[in-house]
Amino acid sequence: MTVLPGQAADDRPDVAAPADPLVLAASWLPSAEDGPGPTMTLSTVGLDGYPSARTVLLSRFDGERLHFHTDSRSRKAAELAALPRAAVTLVWPEAARQLVVVGDVVPVTAAEARAAYAARTRYLQVLAWVNDHEAAADTAARRRELWAAFEQERVDTDLEPPSTWAGYALTPRRMVFWRGATDAASNRLAYERRPDGAWSQESWPG
Repeated sequence: MTVLPGQAADDRPDVAAPADPLVLAASWLPSAEDGPGPTMTLSTVGLDGYPSARTVLLSRFDGERLHFHTDSRSRKAAELAALPRAAVTLVWPEAARQLVVVGDVVPVTAAEARAAYAARTRYLQVLAWVNDHEAAADTAARRRELWAAFEQERVDTDLEPPSTWAGYALTPRRMVFWRGATDAASNRLAYERRPDGAWSQESWPG
């Protein structure tokens, strides 16, 4: 069996998978101490009933839930308020991995939201303040002017999160781990949370 770059030994198809998918997810995802993780596709149910998807940053994985943040005025915030369910998809092409997580979404605590904001880069902190519908409809030159003015007003100042900063945490109900190979067919390992909280496990073709 060929192990792909970045592929952990316990990620190989010939090694028994853990009974708890959160254990496997922890070996794929950065820990909470590592700060913000990779980007992921967040899929929600649109208010018109159609799927709605966009890319967001994985703020943290706390061992149980996947956290992400957005603007409370955004479309995704409205969709989650109407139906608090979502799917996220994370892809690592260089390691031939994909993780799809489906579950229920709840707002995070104020303390968790502030901690996530503090862990963001300065660029993303400023973005949370100035990235609104009015600026989006303006010219690129005007957006640069607004950005520069905001930074000039707050030079050498630690930023606090704006009132529109909103955080969410997704608790998994289904987790599907895709693993590629260079000398065999790829496969997916699907976990489903049962009513009693235990997980079922099934192998699917890749």
